[in-house]
Amino acid sequence: MTTMTELWQHLQANQAFWLCVTLLAYQAGIVVYRKSGYLTIFSPFVIAVAILMPLLLVSHTPYETYFSGAQFVHFLLGPATVALAVPLFDQRLRLAKLWAPIFIGVFIGCTVGIASTILLGVVFGASFESIMSMAPKSVTTPIAMGISEKMGGIADFTAGIVVLTGIVGALIAMPLFKLFRIKKSYIQGFALGVAAHGMGTSRAFQINGKAGAFSGLAMGLAGLVTAFLAPAIAPRLLAWLTQ
Repeated sequence: MTTMTELWQHLQANQAFWLCVTLLAYQAGIVVYRKSGYLTIFSPFVIAVAILMPLLLVSHTPYETYFSGAQFVHFLLGPATVALAVPLFDQRLRLAKLWAPIFIGVFIGCTVGIASTILLGVVFGASFESIMSMAPKSVTTPIAMGISEKMGGIADFTAGIVVLTGIVGALIAMPLFKLFRIKKSYIQGFALGVAAHGMGTSRAFQINGKAGAFSGLAMGLAGLVTAFLAPAIAPRLLAWLTQ
């Protein structure tokens, strides 16, 4: 028993162990996703989280210990985001014609996302740190964590909220598109990118390449706009609502 305990302690502190666990959990998610007929609720990301969270809780492994290994996957978020330039290039002519609606849509989407989060936080009595952590929920994780820290939020909490936002956005997008009769794929992709960042973009590529390109563009612009907009309006709006 002592030997097993020592072995586990050794593995728990090993960065390569958690990297392998993360990759295996995601691979399991891919298998489940295929078996489900590509249902969004069984996306590889959702399944991987469902596997990793109980494992960390049962083993009493701190997030920092886990992330010491998972950070190698996290690093690849940057190259993966840059790779979105390929489908964007393919749609460059259409994007050039729609630059005004695109920028207006991103600005309005980001503003509504930030303002609605703060309003709900005030209604439900959330703390200042919690509200500032949730305000940048609709942009990709690295950007959201940086914005959250700048505004006095909790970066780790922000990361969790961003994941939840992406999952929920990807799940409810298609029913909402059907409800409001939104049939054009590039509009669907744009909405997914603004509201559900990377998870939304992944869902958009399942629609088609055009939707994925617009989603990638919207995700990038939303991150840029939110980085300037959230610190400028979030604390002021919260102060005004709590007067």
